[in-house]
Amino acid sequence: MGGIILAGAIALLVIIFMASGLKIVRQSETIIIERLGKYNRTLQSGINIIIPIFDQTRDIVWRYVKEDFNGQKVVMFKNKARIDLRETVYDFPKQNVITKDNVGVQINALLYFQIMDPVKSIYEIENLPDAIEKLTQTTLRNVIGELELDQTLTSRDTINTKLRGILDDATNKWGVKVNRVELQDINPPQDIIAAMEKQMRAERDRRAAILEAEGMKRASILEAEGIKESEINKAEGEKQSKILRAEGEAQARIKKAIAEAEAIQRITEAISQEGGDPANYLIAVRYIDTLKEMVSGKDNKVIYLPYEATGVLSSIGGIKEMLTAGVK
Repeated sequence: MGGIILAGAIALLVIIFMASGLKIVRQSETIIIERLGKYNRTLQSGINIIIPIFDQTRDIVWRYVKEDFNGQKVVMFKNKARIDLRETVYDFPKQNVITKDNVGVQINALLYFQIMDPVKSIYEIENLPDAIEKLTQTTLRNVIGELELDQTLTSRDTINTKLRGILDDATNKWGVKVNRVELQDINPPQDIIAAMEKQMRAERDRRAAILEAEGMKRASILEAEGIKESEINKAEGEKQSKILRAEGEAQARIKKAIAEAEAIQRITEAISQEGGDPANYLIAVRYIDTLKEMVSGKDNKVIYLPYEATGVLSSIGGIKEMLTAGVK
């Protein structure tokens, strides 16, 4: 009976020993194995066999953030045997940073990193998460210290890229690759925020005044152009009207002159046929017209010189004879 119990105990120990020698590693995780305190190998995903007692897992320090009863975030560090190879994000709390122009701002950042070499992450640094956090904080202070407040507020992409490059180079020896760094909030002091709001309000008022002045200027220009075009069109219309009126008067005078020429020619022919002098006739007609103007009493400055009365009377007599002959 005692032999059976002893055999059962030995069999149980063998089963426990064999079970402790089996390590199942999940996907995207790994375990560091030390044999007698010295690095032996890195377990891959799946089933792995180790030698109990001689082979031991090496723990890594990991960072956790939890909320307490007051809703405040509390950072905790714990040891764990399994190393997570996935991309990890660290949310760093707000910290005071001084810019180049001596303005204190509060900045919190997000860091995305991934363990590429688990051996280095354990043996090259004692506390990897704490080292990454402290390195990020000091690097952030150095980068922000080279920029003024306005540059800090408007150059987030530049700051993120610069931080990522510096952190990636520094953490390379720890087997870590920094993929991204994102600045979440940049909070200047309240008096600086109030001054910035006043500045932005003044800038908006200035832009509104400029836009209003530009609109009034444009309206004045358009109004002046409209008046100019109207005056031009009016002048062109008056010009065309005068031209047409002048052309009409010229044509009327030409026709009148042609008619008078034809009349004088006919009168001349008629007087010549009767043996009279056409010149005397024309002078007599002009003399009679002038007498009409003198008799009418119009105020004019024309000085009239008398012509030989006998010549005029003879011309009038010739006109009478010509008219009498015409009647016959």
